[in-house]
Amino acid sequence: MTPTRCPCGTGLTYPECCGRLHDGSGAAGTAEQLMRSRYSAFVVGDTGYLLTTWHPDTRPPSLELDDRTRWLGLDVLATEGGGLLAAEGVVEFRASYRADGRRGAQHERSRFTRVGGRWCYLDGVALP
Repeated sequence: MTPTRCPCGTGLTYPECCGRLHDGSGAAGTAEQLMRSRYSAFVVGDTGYLLTTWHPDTRPPSLELDDRTRWLGLDVLATEGGGLLAAEGVVEFRASYRADGRRGAQHERSRFTRVGGRWCYLDGVALP
């Protein structure tokens, strides 16, 4: 089921926010927008989008999501670079989830770069 409000937390509807990126009718303009759209892809289970937006040098050959994980919310904590005209950017975020009846959070500092003019997720470092 597609959510009405976009899971990334902008307050927009899914179709006018990350949905248009997931279906290919739009592209992320900033590193933060790509990070938010990737979070939403985890929420809706769009592995194709996750792989497509992963840098070719660090992308795994396949990706399997754990369907026992329910993503609960996203907080963008900091950004460095990653603007409309930038070539690189960093986004620090915390994504809350529930898995196997327990709550948790993925706190990460992710690096993004452009490939062929499009933003890609390069890699990330998990933070406590």
